[in-house]
Amino acid sequence: MTLTLTNTLTRSKQPFESLEPGKVRIYCCGVTVYDYCHLGHARSYIAWDTLRRYLQWRGYQVRYVQNFTDIDDKILKRARETGLTMEAVSEKYTQTYFEDMARLNVLEADEYPRATHTLDGILRLIHELEAKGYAYA
Repeated sequence: MTLTLTNTLTRSKQPFESLEPGKVRIYCCGVTVYDYCHLGHARSYIAWDTLRRYLQWRGYQVRYVQNFTDIDDKILKRARETGLTMEAVSEKYTQTYFEDMARLNVLEADEYPRATHTLDGILRLIHELEAKGYAYA
């Protein structure tokens, strides 16, 4: 049976083909850590976990990366409301995310990059996009 996925760029269903034989890389946009997870988060990460497990069962070596947005206006607002630092707010809700996903038996990602750890690269990319006329300030 062929795995068919929806290509969101073309909005069409396509048979799955890995870019590299036997290997699959998945990048999933993670939560903005300013509050507890909700049912929508759970649904999303259970779906990614199911896809990952299926691909592993089919023999693929899967590398799964999911980011945390740990700098955002919502986090800063929550920090002001609670008297905590932005870092403390982010850490609190990052930890509760891990606890929630463990309760749902969702496998941990191979890597969890945080926005605050990649700001230099993000800024370089923004400047490149602006220089090419693909973004605006």
